[in-house]
Amino acid sequence: MGCEVANALPAARALYDQANEILGYDLAKICFEGPKDEINATEHCQPGLFVTSMASLEKLKADDPQAIDNCSVTAGLSLGEYSAMCFAGVMSFEQALGIVRLRGQAMQAAADANPSTMVAILGLSASQVEQLCDQARGELVLQIANLLCPGNIVCSGDNAACQKLAELARVAGAMKVIPLTVAGAFHTSLMQSAVEKLTEALQDVSMKAPRIPVVSNVDAMPHTDPEEMRKLLTRQVVSPVRWEDSIRAMLEQGVEQFYEVGAGNVLRGLMRRIDRKYQVTNV
Repeated sequence: MGCEVANALPAARALYDQANEILGYDLAKICFEGPKDEINATEHCQPGLFVTSMASLEKLKADDPQAIDNCSVTAGLSLGEYSAMCFAGVMSFEQALGIVRLRGQAMQAAADANPSTMVAILGLSASQVEQLCDQARGELVLQIANLLCPGNIVCSGDNAACQKLAELARVAGAMKVIPLTVAGAFHTSLMQSAVEKLTEALQDVSMKAPRIPVVSNVDAMPHTDPEEMRKLLTRQVVSPVRWEDSIRAMLEQGVEQFYEVGAGNVLRGLMRRIDRKYQVTNV
């Protein structure tokens, strides 16, 4: 992850080198070479994704500086919100990476304390999935975690509850039920201990008003008030990611062109399901 852009662009490689110094370990080696279980660990995965996104942004700056100048709004899915805020000038690379590291460690600790997981349900509506969660939950934790696009809902919760949900979803006619390779039930109350640590850490970060609005995962609204954004970052850890609503909010503002910056092309795929007439360029 990120190897190609780091080898091609000195500015991108410099971010990995800077990250290695800040983190105190060789993040670049983990991202470029693995092994898989190391990069999949939340405490490494979150810094890795953040730095790779920012390195990819350097490629966009080099290849199409006008795209940077013309950008009118930004958003990021879950962890990607930190990349979006960094791009918008809310916090520096160093500040954001420090918070991302703590976020990853805190979420990993919360996951270790509560064995849990996530499962993607494809082909059912949000209301159908909500009803199935109500049936499967019992006394356990289970809730919608990501509202990605029509027919693509991710749920999080205790292992047994997610397993029950998967069984019910198949019976209800879901096209696919996909258990996700994650450390725990992100975006649920099981992450509450991470919220407390993140709230404390964010108090020490000087956040500036963004040069362009940042659409929050929590309420799918554009924000420019740093204090409001600080609170939303902590709420995000235990709140559903409203990605489809976030995209629609940007479309309502008149956005016609999107850039997906960072590893993979998942967001472009989601955009095809939300409104395929809009172009998404991968960087």
